[in-house]
Amino acid sequence: MPLLWVIRDVLNLKGTKFGCGAGHCGACTVHLDGRAVRSCQTPVSTVTNKQVTTLEGLSPDGTHPLQVAWQEIDVPQCGYCQAGQIMSAAALLAATPKPTDADIDTAMNGNLCRCGTYLRIREAIHRAAAMGPSVHDATETARAQAARQE
Repeated sequence: MPLLWVIRDVLNLKGTKFGCGAGHCGACTVHLDGRAVRSCQTPVSTVTNKQVTTLEGLSPDGTHPLQVAWQEIDVPQCGYCQAGQIMSAAALLAATPKPTDADIDTAMNGNLCRCGTYLRIREAIHRAAAMGPSVHDATETARAQAARQE
């Protein structure tokens, strides 16, 4: 069973979307031990003892720098691909805190947006990179808060 179905149907977390089912569009992107992966192509059997982070896990209250930047820039049009876009962007910023346009284009290449909001996505990633604390610190803080609530 793909990780996507466990996330959506068992855990009832609806931020992660089903897009193509073949790992090509990026709508189902989540983090597996901090690395962006396509959950539609990730067998749930391979995630044992690994940290899975969905859009909901970035920030319990929507204050992750990328979520804030997405709203400030008004990135979404239809919004369907945006969870996957944000998750790919978070993985990029965790690895490259101050990315260039080329870094962003390379990292986001596997995420499709049928509405064509790519320039706003790039702008929002730059804005999030300029915010403090760093995206990585905010992600780790969100994980620690979630662990304390359990």
